[in-house]
Amino acid sequence: MLLQQPAPPKAIQLDPVTLLMHASGPVKVTVVLLLIASTMVWGITVLKLLQLARLRSAEAAFQREAMRANSGGELFELAQNHRSAPGGRVVSWLAMRGAPGSVERLRAIVDRAIVNERQRAGTFLPTLGTIAAVSPFVGLFGTVYGIIDAFMRIGAEKSASLPVVAPAIGEALLATAIGLAAAIPAVVFYNILDKRLGDLENELESSAAEWVLIVAESRR
Repeated sequence: MLLQQPAPPKAIQLDPVTLLMHASGPVKVTVVLLLIASTMVWGITVLKLLQLARLRSAEAAFQREAMRANSGGELFELAQNHRSAPGGRVVSWLAMRGAPGSVERLRAIVDRAIVNERQRAGTFLPTLGTIAAVSPFVGLFGTVYGIIDAFMRIGAEKSASLPVVAPAIGEALLATAIGLAAAIPAVVFYNILDKRLGDLENELESSAAEWVLIVAESRR
C-alpha cells in the first residue's frame, strides 16, 4: 500500500498585492494605517503649500503699501484693507489692544499677535512631524510580526523551505517599505514647510519692529 505524500504548501506569488491579500491580520492593519498616514502626508503638504503661498502673497502686498505709511492712522487703515495678510492682522491687533503706552507694551502686544499668526499658519505641522516620527516604528511592528509568523509557519510545516517562509518574510519587508514610504516624505515636507513658515515669521517680526515705532511716535 503506497503512503500518500503530504501536499506541498500552496505557493504564494511574491508581488505586493498578493502578499497583502494573504497577509495576517495584524500586518494588514499595520499596512492600512500606514497607507492612511501616507495619504495624510500628501494631503497636508498640498494644503499647507497652498496656504503658505497665499499668506506670502497677501503679506507681500501689505508690506509694499505699509512701507509708505507715515503714521499709525495710515497703518491701521491699510490693515483694515489687508485682513488676509498676517501683517494686517498683527497691525489690527495692535490697533485694538494698543492703548497709549510704552514702546515695550506695544512690542509685547505685537509679539502676542505674531504668536497667534504662527499658530494659525502652523496648523497640521505637528501632525506631519508625528507621522514622520512614528511611521517607521509602525512599519517595524509589521516587520516583527511578519518574522514571528515566518517562524510559526516553520514550526507548523516542520520545514524552512522558501515556499514556507517567503510569504511571511515578504509581508514583513513590505510593511517596512510602506512605513519608510510614509516617513521619508513626511520628514522632507515637514522641513520644507517649517523653513517657509520660519521665513514668514522672521519677515513679520522684522516689520513689526518698525510698525511699533510708527504707532508709538504717532501717539506722542
